[in-house]
Amino acid sequence: MAEHVGRTDARRRAALPSASRTSSSGSSPSSARRSAPLERLNPLTKAAGPLPATVMLVLVRDLATPAAFIALALLLLLLGARLDRRNLLFLALVPAIVLTTGTSLSLWADPARFEETAALLRIGGWTLHAGALETGFATGLRLGAITALALLSGLTTSGPDVARSMVQQLRLPYRIGYTALAAFRFLPRFGHELEVIRQAHRVRGAHAGRGPFAAIARWLGTIVPLLAGAIRHGERVAMAMDARAFGAHPTRTERHVLRWRAVDTAAVLGFWAVSAALFLTVPALAG
Repeated sequence: MAEHVGRTDARRRAALPSASRTSSSGSSPSSARRSAPLERLNPLTKAAGPLPATVMLVLVRDLATPAAFIALALLLLLLGARLDRRNLLFLALVPAIVLTTGTSLSLWADPARFEETAALLRIGGWTLHAGALETGFATGLRLGAITALALLSGLTTSGPDVARSMVQQLRLPYRIGYTALAAFRFLPRFGHELEVIRQAHRVRGAHAGRGPFAAIARWLGTIVPLLAGAIRHGERVAMAMDARAFGAHPTRTERHVLRWRAVDTAAVLGFWAVSAALFLTVPALAG
């Protein structure tokens, strides 16, 4: 009889979903559902790795170095992250930033500064020189590279995990970290309440009509109920935190643990090594 009960319990445990078994072990539920390599790394890893390259990109003036970092960041995202339609739209921002910034700065540059370079386009008394085009796109590529490196963390990390990792690894006071965590939770709730308010207005026929004035009236009609809902939600959160003795002790236990593993150290050191190699070799090869 005991053996039969033991086998039954073992089958029940085996039938549990993998996310449930992972959550019970103390890891973050958001990380338990992730399978892409970048998404399994600690959030601080994806911030510490690109940080030196981001700082150094501000100082470079050539075209090849930021272009190499854009290619590196996009390659890592394509191979190491799960890209849905929304994330692909964010990736499209990188070439848009490069083209918009490069073209704008090239057209606004003072032609007198680049008279010694070749003239590429003449329209009346205005001339587009090669030096202006190169300077404009060098700035656009730097901004695009910095944005692409920021997307390594932004597209593969959730806000609550960032707050948890800062409390657990950087020893940020939990009073600050969990306040940020509560703020992250406010945003989706505000979005839900705003949609409920708009549906209630449509049911009552309030602020009906078309045109800019009706749109402004509908927007103004959501401010007061949304602020009232925010105040009520803030009071409930404050009462819940007081009931759990928030701030009464210098430390607290963690329900979801984000560990710094050997793979995180290897990822940071590897990214630093690749960044140093690109800074040293790409300008020489391009020159």
